[in-house]
Amino acid sequence: MDILSVIGFLLASALVVVSIMMGTDPDTGKTALIPAQFAGFIDVGSLAIVVGGTIGAMLISYPGGIFKCIPKHLKIVFMPPKYNPVKYIEQITEFAKEARINGLLALEEKMNACDDQFMKNALMLVVDSVEPEKIKAVLETELDNLDDRHSQAQGFYMKMAEFAPAFGMAGTLIGLINLLANMSDADALAANMAVALVTTFYGVIMANLIGKPIANKLKKRHEEEMLCKIIISEGVQSIQDGDNPQFIEEKLMRLLPSKTAPPGGGKDK
Repeated sequence: MDILSVIGFLLASALVVVSIMMGTDPDTGKTALIPAQFAGFIDVGSLAIVVGGTIGAMLISYPGGIFKCIPKHLKIVFMPPKYNPVKYIEQITEFAKEARINGLLALEEKMNACDDQFMKNALMLVVDSVEPEKIKAVLETELDNLDDRHSQAQGFYMKMAEFAPAFGMAGTLIGLINLLANMSDADALAANMAVALVTTFYGVIMANLIGKPIANKLKKRHEEEMLCKIIISEGVQSIQDGDNPQFIEEKLMRLLPSKTAPPGGGKDK
């Protein structure tokens, strides 16, 4: 589980709730938590405008298939798969040594132990003696498709972050219009003012505590996965070209960010 994601969400939510309840105690004159103040931030009409309006706009904007992926996206955010690029490089280096000693066909038995389906498919193309140009085209196409799918998922939540404040503003306008229409009614004046302000609050919270953080975390997860996929693609093509295992390792190590690469760029020989 990604503890930082959980802590971040709980911390932000708790601070918002505490800020809402914080006020001056009328009896002591000191700052204290006043739970009664929280009731002023609960408005069903405002919630319906922001949440209902955002969901409706999202349904218009996206096909139904992406909504089925929401549980998967949340799992990626809070319980992400582990991608260790150094481990991938070590595994590819071992495959390169095996191929150099016993030939490419020797990889068929080794690749069955791969947990990564992308690596297994790439090695299968090599074992089947597919032409290098075709292997490169197949792997690049798969990487492009992966990038497109992940970009759509990220865009889904960024679009949510755009719609929510917009509907919050719509709720504010509704509240102000009703307020101006009922200036003589003190009770209606207070109720419409609450709708006008609370709706904007809901929109801002939905955008900045749900939409944008999820989109950004999915982007980071995509970058981690994409790096490993690129390492596999480059490594497998180098194996097919018959490159020296040490050269392959050093070449792949250069793809790593400086904070990820081990000192020296590779293992000591």
